[in-house]
Amino acid sequence: MKKFVNDPKNYVAEMLEGVALANPGTLKYVPAYNLIMRTDAPREDKVSIVQGSGSGHEPAHVMAVGRGMLDAACPGDVFAAPPMDYVYETAKLLASPKGVLLLVNNYTGDRMAFDMGKEMAEADGVRAEILTINDDVAVQDSTYTVGRRGVAGNFFVIKAVGAASERGAEMDEVLRIGRKVNDVTRTMGVALTACTPPAKGSPLFELGADEIEFGVGIHGEPGRERRKIKEADAIVDDLLEAVTGDLPYTSGDRVALMINGLGGTPISELYILYRHAHQQLAARGLTVGRSYVNEYCTSLDMAGASLTLVRLDDEIEDLLAARAEAAVRIF
Repeated sequence: MKKFVNDPKNYVAEMLEGVALANPGTLKYVPAYNLIMRTDAPREDKVSIVQGSGSGHEPAHVMAVGRGMLDAACPGDVFAAPPMDYVYETAKLLASPKGVLLLVNNYTGDRMAFDMGKEMAEADGVRAEILTINDDVAVQDSTYTVGRRGVAGNFFVIKAVGAASERGAEMDEVLRIGRKVNDVTRTMGVALTACTPPAKGSPLFELGADEIEFGVGIHGEPGRERRKIKEADAIVDDLLEAVTGDLPYTSGDRVALMINGLGGTPISELYILYRHAHQQLAARGLTVGRSYVNEYCTSLDMAGASLTLVRLDDEIEDLLAARAEAAVRIF
């Protein structure tokens, strides 16, 4: 294994410290709780938006903290939910008169940590709500979940509720918007190779040179099936069939299209996937109103990608277009 790692047990802490040092004046690192938060949070005039889950999915979620996005991220160790007391302390630190909204990708460990952390914070008088994200169409249940998993589509929920809270929306309105976006967001992923967690030092699973894992989860969980690799366009066709078969679209719909890299795929290949997806949607009479091609929710160094579609309306498109700042930026 060749990686830029010092002591594997310090992997997450050193990454978080680096994120804060690269964003002086806007982000703060609280080592006691693995917490990255905006330096101006909490604000009395907005709902605080917090997301957590395990590390290893960067830029989700620690690099999505910033104006119009998350107010804080509370990550656990690599592929591990944060401890419930970290969630509890984070909710207290981010408490505002309008409350704290905890966004949770649907994994059993994360649900337990955030449910218990929320209850503990509420006992201290903090108003806290949970919104569960479950955009993955690959499997209804998995080893890690009851119900669908939350994967890269969570970025659309972050963006929409972040914009709404920045505009001063009350908690009930922010929750309505988050649920609405989650309900019209669907994702399907595919892996070409497994990832290698720093503390393990070897791949999580083995794939033959001519095999892909179709419908893989972001921790390397098995998907729908193992298939023989195809040309890129044919893989996009399969991903689109899975997503559009789950949430039917009609000619004239506007959509947001995201091609998300899983950590080990060149950006050039992501654009090859995007090209065909865009063309196929146009052929079906769908208009791509907003496009996203990059790494948003990764699986360490896994080679692969996921495709996300969001059915747009004027409200969602306006929120996705709102100004935002995050730790990951070009300039």
